Parts: sequence; C-alpha cells; structure tokens
Amino acid sequence: MAFSVVVLAAGKGTRMKSSLPKVLHKVGGVPMVQRIINTVQAIEADSIHLVYGHGGDKLKATLTGENLNWCLQEEQLGTGHAVQQAAPHINDDEDVLVLVGDAPLIRQETLAQLKAVKAECDLALLTVELDDPTGMGRIIRQDDNITAIVEHKDATDAQKQICEINTGMMMMSGSDLKRWLGALSNSNAQGEYYLTDVIEMAANEGKRIQSAQPQEVVEVEGVNNRIQLAHLERALQLRQANELMTNGVALADPLRFDLRGTLTTGQDVTIDINAVVEGNVILGNNVTIGPNCVLKNCEIADNAVIEANSIIEEAIVGESCTVGPFGRLRPGAVMHAKSKVGNFVEMKKTILGEGAKVNHLTYLGDAEVGANANIGAGTITCNYDGVNKSKTVIGQNAFVGSNSSLVAPVTIGDNATVGAGSVITTEVESAALAVARGKQRNIANWPRPTKK
Repeated sequence: MAFSVVVLAAGKGTRMKSSLPKVLHKVGGVPMVQRIINTVQAIEADSIHLVYGHGGDKLKATLTGENLNWCLQEEQLGTGHAVQQAAPHINDDEDVLVLVGDAPLIRQETLAQLKAVKAECDLALLTVELDDPTGMGRIIRQDDNITAIVEHKDATDAQKQICEINTGMMMMSGSDLKRWLGALSNSNAQGEYYLTDVIEMAANEGKRIQSAQPQEVVEVEGVNNRIQLAHLERALQLRQANELMTNGVALADPLRFDLRGTLTTGQDVTIDINAVVEGNVILGNNVTIGPNCVLKNCEIADNAVIEANSIIEEAIVGESCTVGPFGRLRPGAVMHAKSKVGNFVEMKKTILGEGAKVNHLTYLGDAEVGANANIGAGTITCNYDGVNKSKTVIGQNAFVGSNSSLVAPVTIGDNATVGAGSVITTEVESAALAVARGKQRNIANWPRPTKK
C-alpha cells in the first residue's frame, strides 16, 4: 500500500540558544532532520511532507531528498495544527506516517515494524517503556487495545504507575487522519491543537489501535538543548562503532571514535583512539590508523599505515604507504604504492611516485614526484607567485637535499641531485647536480657581541 510521511520540523528550538533552526543541528555530521529524511527514503516512502516554520530559507538551502514536499506552518499552534498543514497533500487511500523532526536516531527497522503493525490495525503508535516516565503521556489500554493517552498531570495514581509512554510517532490511513484533524479542538490551556487527541477519537469510533516499540529507547529521544544533542551524538557514535566492530574492525576504544559520514573497510583494519572520520572514507585490508587522526573523503589502500596525529582530506593513499606522524595530505594528494610522507610533511595537489620518500618538515604543493625520489627535510615547492599557481616536476630517483626551495614552474630531471640549501629556479637536467646558494665566507678573529 502507498504511504507518505509527515515530518514535524517547524519548532524554533529556543533552548538550543542558537541562530540555527533546531533540526539543522548535526548528529554524526548530518543535520538531525536530514537523518530522518534519509531513513524514510530507505523504506521507500512515496512522498515526504516536511512541515517547517522557523529558518525556512536555511532548511531549504541545506536539506535534500527525493519527493520532498515543503509545508509551511506560519504559526506554531501545536502538533495537530502542524499536521494540518500537510493534509491537503495527503491522499485518502494511502497510509500516513507522522514523525517528529528532532528524534534523529530512529531506525528504518523500527519504522518497518510500525508499518507492519499498521497493516493489521487501524492506527499504529510507536511507544516505549521508560524506567521513569515522569512528565510523559501514559498509554492506556483496554483488552489489549489502546484507548487513550493520558498526560502526566491528568493521570490518576494508578495510571502514573504505567511505564509505557507515547513517542508522538504514529501511522494511520489518510482518510482517517484528515477526518480526525478536522475535528481537533484547541480548547485547552495552551490554545493548541494536539495530534494525540486523534487517539481518543479513533477509540471512540471503535478503531483497533496497536503499538510497536523500538529496539532501544534512544531511537525516540528528542533534542531540546545541547546536552541532549551531545547525548544523542555519543549514542549514535557507539551504535556505529559497535556495527564496525561486528564487521571485524578493531577499535582501540569505541567510546573514543567519531564517524560523521560513511566508512567502508576491508579485513583486519585497526583504528586507535580519537579517530574522526568525515564524509566518504574507504579503508583497504590491514590498514592501521594511529591515534588522533582525521580522515575526510579519502581512500587508503591495503597495508597502509597512518601514524598518530595525521590529517588526510580528499586524498588517495596507495598500498603499503606510510603517513605521519603529524602528516597532512590536502585535497588532490596522491601517494602511489610504498611511498612515504613523514612527520610534519604537507602535500597538496601532489602526486608522490611509487617508493618515493618525503620524510621530514616539507611542503609539496602542485607537484609531481617520480618513483623512488628522495626529498630532504625542509624542502618546499614555491608554487605560488602571489597571483598564479605553478607546477614542480621531480623525476625518478631524484635526490633533493635538505632545506631546498624549488621555485615553480621548474623541473628536476631523473636521477638529478639538488644540493642542500639550494634555491632552484631553472631546470635541472637528468643526472646533473645543481647547487644554488651563496658562497661561504669565513672571517677570522670575529669579535663576538658583548652585553652593553
């Protein structure tokens, strides 16, 4: 049966104390409402009606998704009023799933379970059991059928003993939903239209109302402040860490691991503490990631070692390469097999040939380094003249001495040698030695400065 989804995302989130709409705050590197949109798309919803209010321009500039229909709620007059904004777009002959936009950890398996429950009844609620349900609406049942949701302040002492509470997420037919929405009243202290009132309406019509429950409580927990946001962040990270370890990844400490994107791994991958993975990252077999590394939109091939405190962003690391410690590969950096980038080396838009070594304190930008070349400590490619970027080419088996400056555009030929401390401004032919530095003068009996 066709079904659509209504996502309630109009709240301002005052307690976040932020200029950013609450639902755009990120969990695992993704805006929380985008996570919900992604989850709903994974269960193949026919359409997604996003009810928005505060920060509409920011939401539209940020969020993506197929079949996404924007429904403006100009005034926030309760959850029932929010769903009413989507009602004109809802078909009578489809099921409608209503979700809250600030509960980003809901699993697609849980929503699939809710759909399955709805297939056997008229209205399906997502409920959860809490050890301490204080302040929450209690689920009231009669003969295994849900008959009402009673708010804590209105509950009897017996009802307050009930631990099953409402999550605000539910599914029903479009025709029923629209009929009940039309009958909602705002005759309450807050003057708002509550979606939960449809439960009593359904019960009064003799509808069968059943429930599904999530695998874990955190799936239905919402965000109202930054403390709760941080709590959900850690819950998501632990969930992801557990999934990786189940698939064979060795994490030194799952509590000190952050995945803010997607991570694809081969066998026998080891990741030390405080790794941050962003965007789309691919790790081959037997890859080792040291402590405090940041990996962003990169690919690291089999048997590579990324040592401590290294940053790899939009770069490719080949088989059996070594990076770091304190290495930095910027966008466009490519390391071929068995090459090495050592401590405090930075590469940007540079290709490092097979077996080439850049061991210490070096910057290579807009360069191409041949196989088995050796770049000495303190070497820099001077790739920018203040206006244009130019390229440096270093041939195979070339040796560049320490503390050399290669002023681009320039070429160092195969098997060439550059003496330490040289400033190279013109081509060095293959197998040649280039020395470009001022002549040394020794002055005898030089009087040392004395303190005045």
